[in-house]
Amino acid sequence: MVEVTTGSEAETRQLGERLGRLLEGGDFITLTGELGAGKTQFTKGIAGGLGVASARYLGSPTYTLMNQYTGRVPLYHFDLYRLEGPDDIYDLGFDDYFHGDGVVVVEWADRLGETLPTERLDIIISYLSDEGRLIRFESDSARFDGLLQELFSPK
Repeated sequence: MVEVTTGSEAETRQLGERLGRLLEGGDFITLTGELGAGKTQFTKGIAGGLGVASARYLGSPTYTLMNQYTGRVPLYHFDLYRLEGPDDIYDLGFDDYFHGDGVVVVEWADRLGETLPTERLDIIISYLSDEGRLIRFESDSARFDGLLQELFSPK
């Protein structure tokens, strides 16, 4: 586990962008945190790191449930806030994206329950202040442990 603090939306996006530069097709990222904690800001950063041209305009897909963006690899951005559980995902056919060629970022991933893939990076964002956030990275995966080491190693 790695913990980092950011002091502004811009810093949260910059951290997401640094992570996005390291992500590859097939990577699965979960984002957890209260409403307004910064999950979408972090995803904007990931999109920028993946080379998504419209990253700064990226919004939360709360009502569409999923937005797809074109970058170095596809980005599939899910917001499951409105869903009740994992059956809703399968009923809508979104599970096909979970094992595809793109990077999957899922806000409110706890709605997936036991169906979450084991090969994933969990990111938990918590409020510290109006602008400050504590961002915790957790993984049980050799792939993501190595990625975190690269992300946070001194340059």
